[in-house]
Amino acid sequence: MARTLPAALAAMFLAFPAAAQQNQQWFVPGQQQGGQQGQRPAQPSGQRPAQAPAQRPPQAPPPLAAGQPPPAPVIGIVDVPEIQRVSSAFTQVREAIEQRRGRLNEDLQREQQRWRDEQQRLANDRANLSPEQLRNRERDLQDRITDSQRVLRDRARDIEQLAQGALREIEQALGIVIRQVASTRGVNLVLPRPLVIFNEPPFDLTEEVAAQLNRMIPNVTLPAEAGETPAPAQQRPANPPRQGQQAPAQGQRRN
Repeated sequence: MARTLPAALAAMFLAFPAAAQQNQQWFVPGQQQGGQQGQRPAQPSGQRPAQAPAQRPPQAPPPLAAGQPPPAPVIGIVDVPEIQRVSSAFTQVREAIEQRRGRLNEDLQREQQRWRDEQQRLANDRANLSPEQLRNRERDLQDRITDSQRVLRDRARDIEQLAQGALREIEQALGIVIRQVASTRGVNLVLPRPLVIFNEPPFDLTEEVAAQLNRMIPNVTLPAEAGETPAPAQQRPANPPRQGQQAPAQGQRRN
């Protein structure tokens, strides 16, 4: 059975359609992942990699000998959607991508209105234009529309690639943190909460994983769009506390 970080993180990433295509699998701490353990995914241009963890992930144990039974499972539960909700990096990236998509949509609407206005002016001038002038005007308008559509498509593609790269950085950090927390608890099998009908609270690693993830990767630096100055992500307000937890002291919030 493949042992990788469950892709619920990708599936739940709002408006990140490409990231939602990750395969859903279970995660078993301390096991190699197809020979790629310890490798970092490629980072998008201009993106700062996550801070290296203070503790190295546990080494994979040697494979079982032929006929030797696997160890008794020690199970932990992780609620990935709850980790997303309290993750400052996840929230920062989601909001930044939504803002960029909103600006792109506004620019598209302005371009479409400009095309309609140009077409209306051409229709009004048609009676006063020679056939050659009319063809030139129509060709010029079509060329401008084609160029604008290409620019808008390129911007949409860049936004999606940026979202996927930021998500990969958070997923990698989450995988390392889950391994660390599971190792300290003596857990050798971690399941996502949607697969579990009932569990006692001691099985739940969510709160500890979420806290360590925020310490390890509080933000992700996204490259600025053309003409945009990125706001420092570390100045974002804190996420809402989990139910049953106390909110941080007033002096710790940004006014």
